Amino acid sequence: MPQFLNRISFSRLAAGACIAGALALPSLSAHAQAAPEAPPAAAARGNAPQALVGSLSAVPAPSLPVKAWLSLDANSGQIIAAENIDERIEPASLTKLMAAYLVFEALESKRLTLEQTVNVSEQAWRMEGSRMFIKPNTQVSVHDLLQGLIVQSGNDATVALAEAVAGSESAFVALMNQEAQRQGLTSTNFVNSPGMPDPDHLTTVRDLGILAKNLVMRFPQYTHYYSQKEYTYNNIKQNNRNRLLWLDPTVDGLKTGHTQSAGYCLVATAVRDGRRVITVVVGASNDAARAESSLRLMNWSFQNFDTLSLFDAEHPVVQARVWQGQAETVGLGATEPMWVTVPRGQAQQLKPEAMYAQPLVAPLQKGAQVGSVALTLNGQVLRSEPLYVLNDVAEAGFFGRLYDKIRLMFE
Repeated sequence: MPQFLNRISFSRLAAGACIAGALALPSLSAHAQAAPEAPPAAAARGNAPQALVGSLSAVPAPSLPVKAWLSLDANSGQIIAAENIDERIEPASLTKLMAAYLVFEALESKRLTLEQTVNVSEQAWRMEGSRMFIKPNTQVSVHDLLQGLIVQSGNDATVALAEAVAGSESAFVALMNQEAQRQGLTSTNFVNSPGMPDPDHLTTVRDLGILAKNLVMRFPQYTHYYSQKEYTYNNIKQNNRNRLLWLDPTVDGLKTGHTQSAGYCLVATAVRDGRRVITVVVGASNDAARAESSLRLMNWSFQNFDTLSLFDAEHPVVQARVWQGQAETVGLGATEPMWVTVPRGQAQQLKPEAMYAQPLVAPLQKGAQVGSVALTLNGQVLRSEPLYVLNDVAEAGFFGRLYDKIRLMFE
């Protein structure tokens, strides 16, 4: 029997459809719940083009005096709104987000420890721009260097850590570009680790938003460095340049950047009621403008959108008919909670549409991908996720399989 793609829009599900026990939209809302502070990472996205949820809101995004900007919900991974999202720009010290990501990865894999001391090379000591003021041929702990990199934005600390991770800064930059490709940052190219100006050292606000989300979701144990307001090393106290840490108690990061050519830049993040939002602004004219623009964008994103959990391993997207199996149906859904961001008050208008290959013939293995589900609002796809088999279904006995084979002939 040839396979075909079964397409079910839950809001139009009719009696007698070949899907038994499918969730209609009112049932879907019964499983919605507030997002936790640190939900599991979202599953791989489907191929359907996804709308920016901000375009479906009745409240327009604020007009910001910057070159490019982005707002992203970290719980769902959805971009809420953006301007000049794929225009290539200089990241300046926002580059240090990737440098820190690789240091955190080295700590996680035990290739470094926080207590480990690092020898400061002359190359690290000679770095220009913002500095931690480490001295050459001295030993500095990774913990201190991380504070120098993150709180003080020290170019010298960044190069010292790069050499500790990869042996040389050039090797570390190769790792940065490799990691950028792994994360799908297709418009990003790094030339150095601290973010010094170079015509080939480029990224986009889209890529910066993805990188920031991946950093805070994968390494929550290290994000406290980003909320640290000051750090003193070598009797020199320096404040964190992120003004929002003083203006809004919900803000806990992330990173500022500035060069004459890049302007004033800020990747900021905050958690309110268990929901994390990330904003990116680049090319502001001064420090005050980047802080004000970031806060306006942050407030708009929290005030006008909700993020909900709809399905998980306990709440299937659909109960699908199984042929030649010991069970007649099996749940298809997400193995981890499926998060979606919607304009405030519009959750009930979501329309899930499940698409999967038919017939589903036993044996079926838990975790096998058999299709996808799209969540739409006003005809626009907000996100598309894979559909997985949620339980094993063993093959039926000889007569059960024969009976279903005959029935399939008349379907």
